[in-house]
Amino acid sequence: MAKTTSSLETPLRDQLDRLAAFEPTETPVLSLYLDMRPDEHGSRGRYESFLRKVFPDRSRGLRGDARKSFDRDVERITMYLAEELQPATNGVAFFACSAASNFFEAVQLSVPLEHSSLFIGSVPHLYPLARLNDQYPRYAALLIDTNSARLFVFGLGIAETRREVRNVKTRRTSMGGSSQARYQRHISNFHLHHTKEVVEVLDRVVREDVIDKIIVSCDPVTMPTLLEQMPKHLSEKVVDIVHLDINTPEHQVLTETLDTMREKDAQTDAEHVERLLNAWHSDGLGVVGPEDTMDALAKSQVEELLIAATPALLQRASELPAELRTGSAFAEATADTSSASENVDPQQLQFADELVSRAQQQSARIRFIEDPSLLAEVGGVGALLRFKI
Repeated sequence: MAKTTSSLETPLRDQLDRLAAFEPTETPVLSLYLDMRPDEHGSRGRYESFLRKVFPDRSRGLRGDARKSFDRDVERITMYLAEELQPATNGVAFFACSAASNFFEAVQLSVPLEHSSLFIGSVPHLYPLARLNDQYPRYAALLIDTNSARLFVFGLGIAETRREVRNVKTRRTSMGGSSQARYQRHISNFHLHHTKEVVEVLDRVVREDVIDKIIVSCDPVTMPTLLEQMPKHLSEKVVDIVHLDINTPEHQVLTETLDTMREKDAQTDAEHVERLLNAWHSDGLGVVGPEDTMDALAKSQVEELLIAATPALLQRASELPAELRTGSAFAEATADTSSASENVDPQQLQFADELVSRAQQQSARIRFIEDPSLLAEVGGVGALLRFKI
């Protein structure tokens, strides 16, 4: 496979789909996540000390073709870091296996990674990337008043799409009687036309960019008309209405709307877990625990995977049945991290990754549950099902 480089504006789901389709190999697949945030002096050199340690350590632990493939991957990554990083990059993920048809993918991110980490296994390690996709969701933010509108599609901490609608600004008048009434009707028609145009633009962008969440900021005068003109398939996507000035700077729009998205997500986490537990208790379309969830994934039953946002909160892989601990996904699975506080259990990490990868392969929704108490009693994972067998 030829090298694939993902820009900062490429939807992450495309990379996840591609990487999840990678067939397991006997040669080590390198999955490298680097925190590229500059230090207080503006230098990105912190990741270099991590690489100087882990690359030689890992190379010495390999033999024959496995070592040759790994060393070629290291060379390609080193060259990429020297020549192809974009200025806005705060994190980068590499997936490489030279022995597997020169497989190499680099995903540059505008959002930071918590720390640098290296995973070696038989398939790409996707858990950190999938979690970023959940932490920084794609959504539309619409700011609208009586004569103008700004529309953004945000994803992974940047604006992927920007649209503006500007119409002639209307003015108040002191006319009276029938003239005033006619003028007000004219103004109302003008506002209605403006709102219809904005809704048409919103509808087109949501459809073309495959957006399922919208945040709206709207002044009180425009609100009734907007709600009246917005078709049901759009209004059902509105997760909240906030109050921002139409001229709010883009970075502030992103910050405030992302905070709103996360607040709503935390609320809905509890709702989704409650729905899962109700389905499980009633012997309906729900399973909980590592073993039953993996079994449901193996049978392509899963509609939505609910998994702890921290792999350490999952039931330990060593406690799983033997058949779930000896598959190809665990073959020589090892991990390194630059975080001194990170308690890395390679089997636990790989099991979390196996759950996420299988869900991604089946186009199941993946929801990372941030509150550790919500899934604690069921082993940190569960799934809502499409059907029962």
